Amino acid sequence: MNFKKIKKNDIVKVLSGKDLGKTGKILEIDREKGKVIVEGVAIVKKTQKKSNKNPNGAISDTESFIDISNVMVVCPSCKKATRVSISIVKDEKKRVCKKCKSAIEY
Repeated sequence: MNFKKIKKNDIVKVLSGKDLGKTGKILEIDREKGKVIVEGVAIVKKTQKKSNKNPNGAISDTESFIDISNVMVVCPSCKKATRVSISIVKDEKKRVCKKCKSAIEY
């Protein structure tokens, strides 16, 4: 699959799942599996073993991976979730919003 239109630090909107409608920044992308980690979305609880740092152990909240097809890039100029196209401007490839035709740069 081709995931070149979504990059790290993009602002995205979640389209399905328990976090439907939330927006957040992409923290990590796994292109082989087609998964992304979005800030503040898909929070799971993880337990940590006892250690010198945590003598009683701990339960922490962390983000988990969600499928890349469940997110859509939010255009910084029109503030809407949009599809992204790639256009060539002066021998340079740019990501462009399909709705307002402006370049997507974060």
